Amino acid sequence: MLVRTQVVSPAPKSSVPMLLTGTLSSSPPAAKKSWVEYAPNRLRPYLYLTRIDKPIGTLLLFYPCTWSITMASYALQTPFTTPLTYISLFGIGALVMRGAGCTINDMWDKNLDKSVARTKERPLARGDISLPQAVGFLGLQLSAGLAVLTQFNWYSILLGASSLSVVTIYPFMKRVTYWPQAVLGLAFNWGALLGWSAVAGSVNWSVALPLYAGGFCWTLVYDSIYAHQDKTDDVQVGIRSTALLFGEQTRPILSALSASSISLITLAGYLNEQGSLFYAGTTLAALQLARVLRRTDFDNHASCWKGFVGCGWSGFWVWMGALADYTFVIAGLS
Repeated sequence: MLVRTQVVSPAPKSSVPMLLTGTLSSSPPAAKKSWVEYAPNRLRPYLYLTRIDKPIGTLLLFYPCTWSITMASYALQTPFTTPLTYISLFGIGALVMRGAGCTINDMWDKNLDKSVARTKERPLARGDISLPQAVGFLGLQLSAGLAVLTQFNWYSILLGASSLSVVTIYPFMKRVTYWPQAVLGLAFNWGALLGWSAVAGSVNWSVALPLYAGGFCWTLVYDSIYAHQDKTDDVQVGIRSTALLFGEQTRPILSALSASSISLITLAGYLNEQGSLFYAGTTLAALQLARVLRRTDFDNHASCWKGFVGCGWSGFWVWMGALADYTFVIAGLS
């Protein structure tokens, strides 16, 4: 999720000595052959540009949408076709807009990506795609995203369009703040608001805001873990992130953010009068985050990637809890 952009200021003094006196304990794992390699040659750079071969990014964008859609459907006791329709539309939208976000990020960072081991093989950094080609491709992606958005009510269309400003400024934030993950959290959890409005025609802010805030804290957790993969390179080229800011205090800080995330999502469920199955889901999500934070070695590339992916399962369990709760209510079993 974290994308490289240039900054001038150095990392915090508490973090820099540790990072400059050593390197991460293992080099990035060798990339496995992707299914993208079987696509036509002309398509491959564009597919890699969207990161479609790494679906975890799409899932992290998609899960807050599913929470909101399912919880709104539970509150309104809509028929099964309602959440099924909107989850399908939001799934397509998440795939398209995650790809568009990757294109925007790589356009900002094509020169700096060449200096980071993990990103130097990206299509724009390698020159497989020119900047004008990327701009044209972005136009197609945004058009597809707009086509999905127009399937919703006007309230949702306006609410969805309002998120574009946050998406646009996100890549720049690494130039000016050590909290780019916070800006990503604002953008990546917009679905917690938009999903509700798509189902209900407006947002129940008393439920959706704590749900959004819980997703925001969740993003700080997983994207800080992600940022630890590149912290040695980041110090050398002057990139800011919460990985550098938190330094040796990463584990306790992310533990507090994980507790905040689960607490806020649980609060949203309480305010929405969810049943016991919802809380079973949040409990499993909490256990998954605890497992990730206990096992992740923040000085090991492979461990950080595994922890990042593992955080996605916590979002899945929240959705499964909400979905089970909704299913039991609609089926008349609770």
